[in-house]
Amino acid sequence: MADVESVLGTIDTADLGPTLMHEHVCVLSTEILENYGGEWWDEEPRITDAVAKLKALAERGIKTIVDPTVIGLGRYIPRVKRVAEQVPEINIIPATGLYTFDELPHYFHYRGPNTLLGGPELLADLFIKDIREGIADTGVKAAFLKCVVEEKGLTEGVERVARAVAQTHRETGVPITSHTAVAFRTGLDQQRIFAEEGVDLQRVVIGHSGDSVDFDYLRELLDAGSFVGADRFGLYQPGRPSREQRIETVARLCELGYAGQVVLAHDKTIRTDWYFDESMVFPQEWHQTHLIDDILPALAAAGVTQEQMHQMTVENPRRVFAAQDSY
Repeated sequence: MADVESVLGTIDTADLGPTLMHEHVCVLSTEILENYGGEWWDEEPRITDAVAKLKALAERGIKTIVDPTVIGLGRYIPRVKRVAEQVPEINIIPATGLYTFDELPHYFHYRGPNTLLGGPELLADLFIKDIREGIADTGVKAAFLKCVVEEKGLTEGVERVARAVAQTHRETGVPITSHTAVAFRTGLDQQRIFAEEGVDLQRVVIGHSGDSVDFDYLRELLDAGSFVGADRFGLYQPGRPSREQRIETVARLCELGYAGQVVLAHDKTIRTDWYFDESMVFPQEWHQTHLIDDILPALAAAGVTQEQMHQMTVENPRRVFAAQDSY
């Protein structure tokens, strides 16, 4: 088996166990927190809450969460490491990459190929450092890459991140996961950019694909070789698929023979400063144990076999991280 980096060190991919492939410990607006957050962000209760929620997952048999919190989402590994140290029964798999819907931060905008200051692709250099040397001075190494194509599409900044992620993947071998906007079929944009950069699309997870009920779109992604993330269970809002539609989509993909390319999750953040009262914004079902408590039994009732559920929650995550060779 191959090794994969977790927040608490290197583990064997065989030890990933039941895995949620797209979850966040904390998503924060770091500059706001540093300058104005004292009145509403109390660190210790937030840590305690995160520990409790992860312990609840461990009690239900989940062994790993894959956390694609990168620059642009307030990644701060020392905080995540504090949480991980108190829940050693849960592996937290960290990421590198950059989250933007359109423009790059000015630090990157002026540096790199075809920019004011020129030079090599700084994004790829920093991503490679996170993977090979560790993130900042934490000693924690990133285990996968994250990029975004949202409704604004392949803006200059977004495309540059996607290509830097592809180049880093080729150099280091770590897998790629993504954020997409299915209404705009942006997973196909990602696949096109990755293919142009020589990426093996079988080593890519096209995230948030479960937001789509367009089987032509989903099958195009799958037939190109990628995994797809049915990774927003619980996020049942107007304009997004219902619980029943999401269950039906996964069941239908399994029926069509794609169980070996589907991964599951909630895309739920344990703590974020984006919303002060999430109960006013999101459904109560959007929580960390919804998949285990409610969705897997519903999938079984919809005809998904135990073997297929094991494939989606255990075998597919292991396969995503098992291919680590550069090329």
